[in-house]
Amino acid sequence: MKILGIGNAIVDVICKVEDEFIKKNNLTKSTMKLIFDESEFQSLLKNLKIEKTVSGGSVANSIVGLSQLGNEVGFIGKVSDDELGSKYEEGLKRENVNYFYDKKKEELPTGTCLILVTPDSERTMCTFLGTAGKINENDVSSEAIKKSEIILLEGYLWDEGDPKKAFEKAIQSANKVAMSLSDQFCVDRHKPNFLELVKNKLDITFANEQEIMSLIDAKNFEDVIEFSKSLGKIIVITRGEKGAVAINGNDVVQCGIKEGLKIVDLTGAGDLFAGGFLHGHMNNMNLMESLNKGTEMSSKVIQQIGARL
Repeated sequence: MKILGIGNAIVDVICKVEDEFIKKNNLTKSTMKLIFDESEFQSLLKNLKIEKTVSGGSVANSIVGLSQLGNEVGFIGKVSDDELGSKYEEGLKRENVNYFYDKKKEELPTGTCLILVTPDSERTMCTFLGTAGKINENDVSSEAIKKSEIILLEGYLWDEGDPKKAFEKAIQSANKVAMSLSDQFCVDRHKPNFLELVKNKLDITFANEQEIMSLIDAKNFEDVIEFSKSLGKIIVITRGEKGAVAINGNDVVQCGIKEGLKIVDLTGAGDLFAGGFLHGHMNNMNLMESLNKGTEMSSKVIQQIGARL
């Protein structure tokens, strides 16, 4: 198998809202807020019109993108044996993703992410992790990991306790490790751990400009380039309107964004970008070609609602 993703198995619930809704509910636009109380999650949802429900989660989105490009892929993520859990599993199997998890009835329901899309296409996420956040080392198959050329992890998994143990077991068994830093709040919460991972454990790191600058307390983007060059590993950074940059030792390449796109929803842009880049990397494309493939995939996904092509 080419790539195995390990991440939060989350059902995305996509709703269109006005900016006023974001302000009124004290949310920070374009970020992800973790909600620990299911009733708080339900009260946010109750007055909204649902546009779409999709099997999501950052890594799962990347893995589906890789499957659509013809790669043999798998995914590990924890769901409960409930209606959403069954929908989640069916959604992955429809996309030819091998799902390495046997669901059973859990105390907590399957995880859900409310994706609020404002008129400017930005998305603000409210995530009730449910049982997804309880993934532990017993849920992670060492055999599946060893049979994969590369594993893809998400920073969102890095919370103390069980998920962290699952994460560490995966890294120990892997042939090669890629990870997305996920979210600036996530980076700020786990800065020392993430820095250690980027420097010593990961072969490929995906980040946006804000996340990587926060990680190394950079004053400007030049600091990021110098830091990345010193590692001798692949660092891939998306920069919004400035395009994207990939760095591997002294090899630094960049590509611009695609022009003239009709942007509808930025959900999944980073996930599909990572999927496109990894497709290039796994299929012997060079750094520039891989970067272009990532840009092509993210350009497609932002012209539609939701994170699946």
